[in-house]
Formats: sequence, C-alpha cells, structure tokens
Amino acid sequence: MGCSKRPKGPNPADEEIKKRRDAEAAAEQARKDAKAAEERIAELNRLNQKIQEEARAAEQAAKEAAAASEAQARREREAQAEAKRAADEARSQAEAAARTASEEAKKQAAQAEEERKRTAAVQEQARRDAQAAQEQAKKLREAADEEKRKATAAQEAANASKKVAEEQVKVANAAKEEAERKLREGIQPVVTPTPEEVSAAKRRVQYREDLFHIAIAGIAGGGKSSLINAFRGLRNKGIGAAATGVTETTLVMARYPHPNAEYPLVLYDFPGAGTLKIPDWQYFNDQGLFVFDSIIVLFDNRFTMTDIAILTNCRRFKIPTYIVRSKADQHIRNIMEDMGYDSDDDSSKVKKLYQAAQQQFIQQTRQSVKDNLQNANIPDQRVYIVSNKTMLDVASNTTIFDVLARRQPKTIDEIELLSDMIREAQIRRGHRD
Repeated sequence: MGCSKRPKGPNPADEEIKKRRDAEAAAEQARKDAKAAEERIAELNRLNQKIQEEARAAEQAAKEAAAASEAQARREREAQAEAKRAADEARSQAEAAARTASEEAKKQAAQAEEERKRTAAVQEQARRDAQAAQEQAKKLREAADEEKRKATAAQEAANASKKVAEEQVKVANAAKEEAERKLREGIQPVVTPTPEEVSAAKRRVQYREDLFHIAIAGIAGGGKSSLINAFRGLRNKGIGAAATGVTETTLVMARYPHPNAEYPLVLYDFPGAGTLKIPDWQYFNDQGLFVFDSIIVLFDNRFTMTDIAILTNCRRFKIPTYIVRSKADQHIRNIMEDMGYDSDDDSSKVKKLYQAAQQQFIQQTRQSVKDNLQNANIPDQRVYIVSNKTMLDVASNTTIFDVLARRQPKTIDEIELLSDMIREAQIRRGHRD
C-alpha cells in the first residue's frame, strides 16, 4: 500500500519562539540605545558646563584685560599730564628768569638814574639850606622876641589862675567840711551814678528789657534766700534753690529766674548789709540797685539805716519798693509762747491763741514800720507780712486765681505781695511796650 505524504509548512510554535526572541533582542537593543543616549546626554552636559566655565573664565579674563588696559591708559594720561605740567613749569620758570633778568637790568639803570638825580638834589638842597639858614636866623630872632612877650603874658595868666585855684580850694574845703558835718549829723550824701555806671550795672545783672528784675536786699541773715526760694516755688534744699543758712551765705549777687514762664520775673539775692565793708548810704549805689525794676526791702526784727537808705534812694530813682517782714510764723509762735501756749491745749484754744498772737504781731509790725518811716522823713507805705512756708504754698499754685480760691487760714500778706508784684510788672511792661 502506498503511503501519502503531508506537505511541509511553517511550524507555528517555531514562529512564536522566533518572534519572541526578536522582540527580546529589540528590547535589549533599545535598552542599550537608551543607555548610550543617556551617556551621550551626560557627556553633552559636561561639555556644555565646561564650555560655560571656559566662557566665564574668558569673560573674566576679558574684564581683567580691559581693567588693566584702562589702568594703563590712565597711567599714560597721568604721565602725559605730568609731562605737560613739568613742561609748563619749566616754561614758566624760564619766562620768570627772563623777566627777572630784564627787571634787574631796568632796576640797575633806574638806580643809576636815581643816583644822578640824588646828587643833583643834594647840591640843590645845600643851596636851599644855606638860604633857609639865613631866613631861620631871622625868624629865631623874631621868635625870641615873641616868646619873651608870651612869657610875660603867661606869668600874668599864672598869677590870675593861682588866684582862681586858691578860691576853688576854699570852696572845696568848705564843701568837704559841709559833707563831713552832714555825715556827723547822719545826713547822707546824694550820689548819682554816671551813664557808664548804669550800663556796667545792667551788664553785671544781665538786664533784659523783656524781663522784670526784682532785687531783694536787707540785713544779713534776714531770710532773703529763703524768700527767693519761696517765690520760685522751691524748698530750701530743692534742686536749683538759693543757698540758705543761719549765717549769711550770700557774699556776691546771685541771679534766679522764675521757673514759671507765666511770670517774666528775675529775682536777685544780694549780700546782706553788714557783711560788706561799705557804709550804709553807699550800699545802694555799690550794689547797682538803681537799675532794678522794683526792690524788696526785707527785714526781720528791726528797721536799719540800710533799709532807710535803700527806700530813700528808691524814691529818688522812682523805683517801686515792697517793705516785707519775713519769718512771720516764727514771730507769731514766740508771741503765743509768751501768751502761755501749751501744746496739750485743745485745737479751739490753740486757734484762738494763734489769731490773737497773729493780730498782735501784725499791729506791732505795721506800727513799727510807720514810726521808722516817719522818723526818716519817708512817706508811709504798706508793709507786707509773710511767712516763707506760706509763701511757698502760695507760689506753688498754678495761677493767682487758684491762690485766691484756696486762701489758707495762716495767710497774711503773701497773696497780696505776689499779686502786687505781678501786677506792677505787667503795668511797667505795658508802659514799655
């Protein structure tokens, strides 16, 4: 039997295996290509970075070369300028030397000409001197005659002047004797300061037209510094306060502006009378009190000749004055003790005792001042009785209206003194304006 053969064809399994192998080979090739591409990209990046670095280096080198070139050009310009300056200087020196040589030649020629002229002038002067000598001899003879005549006239004038001088000596001696007699009798001389002395006194106190200058004068230890501190609203030991003490602490004039701008006042503390070796009647002029806008005459226990001299001179110079009796609280306490004051007494009794002592002190003080003024032939005027402690409380208020609204029981004349001073200052400023 014959067998039939199947025709041969592709095997599907082999086909599948072959495709798979081709795919794997393609994938492997793709991976290799991708890796090669990555390596190429990295290489390109490195190359690009190197190129950029080289470019930056080249740019930096170019900048440095440009800077060096600019520096070189600047040095060359400076060298050129220096060369030009040196050339100019050399030219100037050469020109100056030429001018000097020319001037020297001219000068020598001028000196020669001057010498010739001088010789001629000497000869001419000799001729004139001879002529002048003859004329001078004639004039001397005439002058001698004139001097003789003048001497005779001068002798006659001297005799007349001697007679006048003798008369003036007699008048001066009489005036001296009269002044000595008045001093012996207690009559003080009148001394008027010169304009120069007024100007000097104003400079010494730093006088200003927009301020009002108030002097506080009186005997040593009378409480002037304490009163100034109270006026300014300062306690005795406070910052900026005037120095105080049992003995006289003010040996030279001290200036204290008021700290409140509302009050354009400047207060002055003067050495107490008796601390300076000058007579009472000279105290006013010696201290320059004649330049002040007003003067407070402060006294404690008695009215002195210095106080009288100050008041008299103030009237002569038309300077407002305030007679002030200080330390009222101390004096009233002394009177209370004389009246039998006991600290254990009840408040109503102490109050009555205080009122009685206060009234007695006020009456005694006013009468004492009145008698002193009358004895000195000075018109009567008010005396202000104050306590420095109360004055401090009054001056510490904001305005005078606050003071009037809160008047204290122990207040005597503190408010009136402060308000009168301010009112007087305002009136005098209005007159100035």
